Amino acid sequence: MLEKDTLFGKTLDELRLIVNELGMPKYTANQIANWLYKKNISDISQMTDISANYRAILTEKYSLGVFPPLNYQISSDGTKKYLFRLGEKKFIETVFIPDEDKGTLCVSSQVGCKMGCLFCMTGKQGFQKNMNAAEIVNQIYSIDLREKVKNIVYMGMGEPFDNLKEVLKSLDILTSEWGFAFSPRRITVSTIGVIPAMVEFIEKNRCNLAVSMHSPFDEERRKLMPIQNVYTIKDVVDVLKKYDWSGQRRVSFEYIMFKDLNDTKAHLNEISKLLKGLKCRVNLIKFHSIPSSPLQGSDEKKMFEFRDELTKKGVFTTIRKSRGEDILAACGQLRASN
Repeated sequence: MLEKDTLFGKTLDELRLIVNELGMPKYTANQIANWLYKKNISDISQMTDISANYRAILTEKYSLGVFPPLNYQISSDGTKKYLFRLGEKKFIETVFIPDEDKGTLCVSSQVGCKMGCLFCMTGKQGFQKNMNAAEIVNQIYSIDLREKVKNIVYMGMGEPFDNLKEVLKSLDILTSEWGFAFSPRRITVSTIGVIPAMVEFIEKNRCNLAVSMHSPFDEERRKLMPIQNVYTIKDVVDVLKKYDWSGQRRVSFEYIMFKDLNDTKAHLNEISKLLKGLKCRVNLIKFHSIPSSPLQGSDEKKMFEFRDELTKKGVFTTIRKSRGEDILAACGQLRASN
């Protein structure tokens, strides 16, 4: 028996095509979108302002397409990590990071990752599949803390721009008035610097962008991140300088600090030189150890010094607070197994 297509994860235009094909009134598409993205339902039969006959037709052709996490873990700092199953032996993790009564949700866009960054657990497990828009958005919809999600970051498992079509579709659902109606200012998508997809992302929506730098030097970054062989960090920055970042939309650079590797004065000077003329932020991140990695993180004193020196050079720099390390929920620690 063929598996039914899902309604969840469809855009309003796609829903309009569906209701047209099924001979339903045009306004039914808006009713369905309202139930999918603004209300908490678990079955098509709960769409009570749609006639019973139409609900029966929808149920025959489609499944709802939402599903709960398998389980979760809670860190000593309150961070909550959810495990989702996306098929036979395919799993992803999603992390809620609390901040007083609200919080940030870190979502995944792929099962595993192709990019092979030296410091990332997900990359060491290889690539299994791209997530579709429904699976991406389901991470927000189906968690128990949904109402507390204030910000969304695409910084979980996978490289979002290696799955651009479905990521853009998920952003459409999240930011449209007919969808979740999140402000684009509350959403940040992270990339290691896949330039063609990055350009399309910048030009097609208004969400924030974060770029993984980790070293301003070509050979050094190449050892950390194989993507440097294809798209250098200088080329990435040169592209970003062509766009206007003076408004409410932000671009930032992620910089994991490694002891005696990328935390020297030479790195400070090169970062300042590289980013000159670009309105941006640099986020310094503690390295979270992963098995079989030769890398070590810089100590806290070095991170504060690095932040202060970059700030003196005119580069707005912050230190991202590490959260969820005791349950392997911190940056670079997510994995694709149960």
